[in-house]
Amino acid sequence: MKNMMRLSMASVLLLGATSVFATNGSNLIATGSTARAMGGLGIGTPNGAESALSNVALMNEVKANEVAFGGMFFMPDVKNTNYMGQGNGTGESASDLNVIPEISIASKITDNFHLGIGIWGTAGMGVDYRDKKNAMQLNMVTNLQLMQFAIPFAYTKGNFSIGLTPILQYGSLDINYNNKGTTVGAGVGQDLEFGYNIGVAYRYNGFTFGAMYKSQIDMKYKGVLTATVSPMAPGYSNDKLSTPEEMGVGMSYRNEHHTIGVDFKYINWDEAKGYKDFDWEDQKVVAIGYEYRKAKWALRAGYNYAKSPISEQTSTKPNSAGLTSGVANTFNALGFPGIIETHYTFGGEMQVRQYTSVAFAVVYAPEVTKTFKNFMNQDITVKHQQTSVSFDVKYKF
Repeated sequence: MKNMMRLSMASVLLLGATSVFATNGSNLIATGSTARAMGGLGIGTPNGAESALSNVALMNEVKANEVAFGGMFFMPDVKNTNYMGQGNGTGESASDLNVIPEISIASKITDNFHLGIGIWGTAGMGVDYRDKKNAMQLNMVTNLQLMQFAIPFAYTKGNFSIGLTPILQYGSLDINYNNKGTTVGAGVGQDLEFGYNIGVAYRYNGFTFGAMYKSQIDMKYKGVLTATVSPMAPGYSNDKLSTPEEMGVGMSYRNEHHTIGVDFKYINWDEAKGYKDFDWEDQKVVAIGYEYRKAKWALRAGYNYAKSPISEQTSTKPNSAGLTSGVANTFNALGFPGIIETHYTFGGEMQVRQYTSVAFAVVYAPEVTKTFKNFMNQDITVKHQQTSVSFDVKYKF
């Protein structure tokens, strides 16, 4: 059964053959076009079947049955300039397009109980400097992809609702680079692990208040990190790269035509295995969104901000994982530059048939530039900008 699930999730991930820089660190700001168009709102703002991962307690907005399916075209633009010895060079990552699929299904079983099922691409990051001209980038290629399968359910009593999303997460990780003419890498590592999300919500007079918690999911990619980090940090032996714990609160107000909401979320990178070895720092995320709705169409806009979890390491001693500051800086700036901070979002939705509507979202993240000291104590600079376009078809019946 486990092998069958691994195979099915891997086949879905093949829709995106290159890696992706999700936006709050290595996490997407949201799944689903409605939430992404509104800055990533979802903790205190209902999104129907698409609420399964953001706050499952809000899945009770579904009146009968709802199916939402679609995907995202994710387009990161990453450049790196690295100095080593007497030379330097600038490379542009060829990993500049990814297709991320998703499907959400939810049904109202009774007046008090909702049940759903879905599969979503939720996170990832990577670069592709394999071109020979990118020698100063060590011809590094990295690729992390995460997919979550879940059967969420929610219980409603009066104005209060509570929900649980048991999660089966599939992940794949590949890292390789050139070290003095020798390719360093262990091939693609894969894992399948369990986690869960919990959500609560309360509605009153047009207001919705929500809170959620997401468990840490410890993923182990056998041999991948050990093989690629140990040449720069002898003795390094960790192969775990965890999906971090999250918690957050949100609220929204909705009347006939207008919805406005705000979410606050905390991402615990500092305790996530693997990420903490590279000194990633916790993020505090704020999301603000607005929707104007008429009978058959809606317009949406939003804003999302979180300080980069990556900062320059300057300690003169190795960290608790045995990595020097220069090694941590090199892997962060070259292989995993999740430094995006600000996102501007907009989108809309149009009813095209009695039960069917089409939604879209555009997310733009302005360029961020960071300069660190690499493993040779020379400058390494990364520039990162993102654009994404999402489309969903929603069927309510």
